[in-house]
Amino acid sequence: MGTVIWLLIFIGGALLLAYRRSSLMTATAVYGIALLAYTWMGSAGMAWLVILWVVLALLVLLNIDGLRLSFITKPFLLVYRRLLPSMSSTEREALEAGTVWWDGELFTGGPNWKKLMSAAAPKLSAEEQAFLDGPCEELCRMIDEWDTTHKRGDLSPAVWDYLKSKGFFAMIIPKKYGGLEFSAYAHSCVLIKVASRSGTACSTVAVPNSLGPAELLLHYGTEEQKNHYLPRLARGQEVPCFALTGPRAGSDAASIPDTGVVCKGIHEGREVIGLRLNFSKRYITLAPIATVVGLAFRLFDPDRLLGSDTTDYGITCALIPRNTAGITIGRRHFPVNNPFQNGPIQGHDVFVPLDCIIGGPKMAGQGWRMLVEQLSVGRCISLPSNATGGAKAAVFASGAYSRIRKQFNTPVGNFEGVQEVLARMAGNTYIMDAARSVTIAAIDHGERPAVPAAMLKYHVTELARVVSNDAMDVHGGKGICLGPRNYLGRGYQIIPVAITVEGANILTRNLILFGQGAIRCHPFVLKEMEAARSKDKKKSVRDFDKALFGHIGFTISNAVRSLIMALTLARFSDVPETGATKRYFQHINRFSASFAFATDVAMLTLGGYLKKKESLSARLGDVVSAMYLASMVLKHYENQGRPAEDLPFVEWACRTLLYKAQEQLHSFLRNFPNRPLAALMRFVVFPRGRTYSAPDDSLSQKLVEAIMLPTATRDRLAQGIYRTVEPGNPIGLLHEALVLAQTAEPLEKRLRVDGVKTGKVTALDLPGQIQQGLAAGILSETEAATLREYDRKVMELVQVDDFDPSELGTEAAGPRTDEQSPRLRTYNG
Repeated sequence: MGTVIWLLIFIGGALLLAYRRSSLMTATAVYGIALLAYTWMGSAGMAWLVILWVVLALLVLLNIDGLRLSFITKPFLLVYRRLLPSMSSTEREALEAGTVWWDGELFTGGPNWKKLMSAAAPKLSAEEQAFLDGPCEELCRMIDEWDTTHKRGDLSPAVWDYLKSKGFFAMIIPKKYGGLEFSAYAHSCVLIKVASRSGTACSTVAVPNSLGPAELLLHYGTEEQKNHYLPRLARGQEVPCFALTGPRAGSDAASIPDTGVVCKGIHEGREVIGLRLNFSKRYITLAPIATVVGLAFRLFDPDRLLGSDTTDYGITCALIPRNTAGITIGRRHFPVNNPFQNGPIQGHDVFVPLDCIIGGPKMAGQGWRMLVEQLSVGRCISLPSNATGGAKAAVFASGAYSRIRKQFNTPVGNFEGVQEVLARMAGNTYIMDAARSVTIAAIDHGERPAVPAAMLKYHVTELARVVSNDAMDVHGGKGICLGPRNYLGRGYQIIPVAITVEGANILTRNLILFGQGAIRCHPFVLKEMEAARSKDKKKSVRDFDKALFGHIGFTISNAVRSLIMALTLARFSDVPETGATKRYFQHINRFSASFAFATDVAMLTLGGYLKKKESLSARLGDVVSAMYLASMVLKHYENQGRPAEDLPFVEWACRTLLYKAQEQLHSFLRNFPNRPLAALMRFVVFPRGRTYSAPDDSLSQKLVEAIMLPTATRDRLAQGIYRTVEPGNPIGLLHEALVLAQTAEPLEKRLRVDGVKTGKVTALDLPGQIQQGLAAGILSETEAATLREYDRKVMELVQVDDFDPSELGTEAAGPRTDEQSPRLRTYNG
């Protein structure tokens, strides 16, 4: 065989071994056999053969543990320890919180699709479904959002009583304590429905069931604490809040200035060892009406009364009755015109006994670990569900509104500019619902996915912001004029709340998504760090050696996999046989390999400096998030039985997400500081350039058709919202009008064609045209009645409210005199 053939054999073999992630020993054996064959049958010169045999010798030496450990691993370990960035206790606890789930697969460069596709689909029990159909439906019927937000500045007393009596604050509390003990999925579905009706009510329901006293008590409380508080919380006898955020440090636990000092004091008439607390908190939901306050603070024991040598225990969580002396509470914040109960709390020299610490004195200093462990679940449920419920309602309403609202005698949804917006709304809502339902199903089956929780918190709330903005664009003046008829305005106003709380989105994107994920989800990085920090020197070297060489092979393999899949557009990548969606699985495989390779290069060359290069890490976070969300879309489609009519939504979502992954990888490479390495990565990641495209207009039109007609796809997309057709529920009434449009639109067309165009109908308004069409025999009595009823319903829905000036504020104000008017006041000096 010729030299070129042998060269192809060696290169092809090396690429195949790397692509399939063969071990070092296997690679050495295969190379040795190939080299023997080449030496025997080839025609290479002696110098070239010597080089090839030297390479084989080096590979053999690498397979000898003693030599490899002494001459490579140990020296490199010494260097690695010097480069290893320090890690605070709060950072370590955040990294250790929760579990690694599908996010970990995406960091491997070769996701195991069986792991995701075999996961059980979310399902409601009969009891949970009955709650949604009964109490949850009734709650939505009781709510008057205009009355809540503009007149009362609060939910009505009847709504508050109903929330407490029906267990809306007890969804996560076990039945043995009087709670509902709902699954995470049922919890989410309740929030979806309530959010589609009222942002104020949804925030109120979410907080007691999210990160707060009930959840912390369930996981860490003493039996006495559980038996005392949980039944009272379940009955609504106690209303909880949790105070973490303060004016000086925000939610940065490491910088909390609030203190608790262990000392002796008087409690219930006798001297006991307790805590003297001083704190100032703000943005605390339910604080103004809370009866029991969960509190995070820094615990000190200067006199060592707890019996330990430690004087600074760190972050600790306690549960304190509201009426404890020294607590100031009751005033309210006013968050963007959505008056859910939220306000500041202060405490000065508040003395409580030690058993107020959640979990008792043994849990002193464990507060941050408690919080981050539970946040890994709470972030997946509350805000993503609230955001998804609002988005579902907005799409359901906008699809109907764009059908019944006409300009130039055609529904506004028929204009391509509006269609682009409607398609984006529908596609983004499909992504949100997929991510929410699939991830929450994993929670119900034992996972506690910390990084996906952050992904959902960031991306679902950001997508909700896009959907809300788009809905306002579609509705125009109907959306911006507040009043009882406005079903968008308050939801639009509350969007920044979701963006801000439970970790501000800017921080989440720039510091958490990749920063936490790269260490936690990477197959080798955390193992290398743990080995380097181990105090067992012998074990440290061996563990580091295993992780290091595994990491080297992993990086080489991902480089090869990225290059080959980019060149072949991943057409030969192994994925589940899923028909029309197969290519999206393959593209995720391709981007996973490219992402894993880029991650390793960045971490190797930038080290701890990557933590400071927030824009770079944020872009990598966007890439892994896009892959994660696309995976959730594919799994959601499978969970729903692969309805063929929903396929355009899957295609739009996957194309949008994978295009974003491509563009963020491109942006990462453009801004990578080491330009030669950036060029090398670009060759491996984009050898054919950027080949992936965003959805085209024809695909967008299919989405719009599905939501502007009363289709099964429209129903699935809006599943779980409050859509009952009844007075006071514009969402349901819009859908009713949409259904009637099926009958009315042909009648309107007949009026235009047979009446207006022929001159038989001359009236300018539809009621007049109906009357003339009836007289001219164009419409029958029944058809005229149908069209009048349709027109009446449409006009009622498109109307906006107007007010007397005295009605526009929360306090009545008379008209200004000329002297009071700033426009008419003159200077007399």
